Amino acid sequence: MSLPCCISWSYRDSSECFSRYAFGGTLPSKVFTNTLLVALTFYGLEVALKELHPIKKGESMKLRVLGCSGSEFPGHYCSAFLLNDTLLLDAGTIGAVLTAEEQWAITNILLTHRHLDHLKALPLLADNINIQNLRQTVRVYGLRDTLAALRNHLMNNSIWPDFSRFPNPEQPIIRYEEITASTPFLVEGFEVTAFLVAHTVPAVGYILRKDGKGILYTGDTGPTELIWRMAVNLSAIIVEVSFPNALEELALRTGHLTPRLLTHELDKLSERPGRILVTHRKHQYFSTIIDELANPRIPGLELLKEGDRYEF
Repeated sequence: MSLPCCISWSYRDSSECFSRYAFGGTLPSKVFTNTLLVALTFYGLEVALKELHPIKKGESMKLRVLGCSGSEFPGHYCSAFLLNDTLLLDAGTIGAVLTAEEQWAITNILLTHRHLDHLKALPLLADNINIQNLRQTVRVYGLRDTLAALRNHLMNNSIWPDFSRFPNPEQPIIRYEEITASTPFLVEGFEVTAFLVAHTVPAVGYILRKDGKGILYTGDTGPTELIWRMAVNLSAIIVEVSFPNALEELALRTGHLTPRLLTHELDKLSERPGRILVTHRKHQYFSTIIDELANPRIPGLELLKEGDRYEF
């Protein structure tokens, strides 16, 4: 491939994409799809490119906290995190927070495990779509164990309609997509990988990457290993802390973390992102957990609250 001879580029940093100030001539519509580094000297001009795409800057990753509590009380909602308005991490809260139009925008949901506080809003979203007669399908991703629980015990035509076969099996409102741990897959331009974590039922955390950015969401977990080994080049970690230090034995027995256990888990990271976002605090222990997380102070740590928005 040859580049046209009338180009100038702005060098920002060899670890980031580069932006074009002026470009005379044309590049092919698909230049490269994979990340690369090219060193080029052209009439004394050094050009370094990490990602070469036709004048396309990486999009921001927008995160909206719908629910981040380990128990439900007024103003405190169960786990759900909305990415770029369309991709949902867990489904503990949807309709209690989102407008009708915001609900219709959701097209994909990643579930971490089968516990009720992480999926209880999904049946109601399906019903809202059905009543609105939208004729759209929401893809729900999860482990086989998670999807089986939804089919057999929740949306089973007894507790709630089986929206995976309604209005018809060819175009259902809910389409289940079984995932395999440690195997990457694509959802809405995100490269997604699920990693098994330590909980009382089969559970995963997710690492999502897009345009050079990445976030990790643990879901519910006690002390674990693999997901921390894979946690590199991330913008943020969303990690649970459910109980205070005094209830460490309970936390370990139920597959959760305390502030002291979180400190030990973060020590397993080879590098720490700029933001460590704490979720899933039990409402009854909010103030105690806040105090314990403040001493010793963890750089970059923030306590999530409902309604928070981030952009990476």
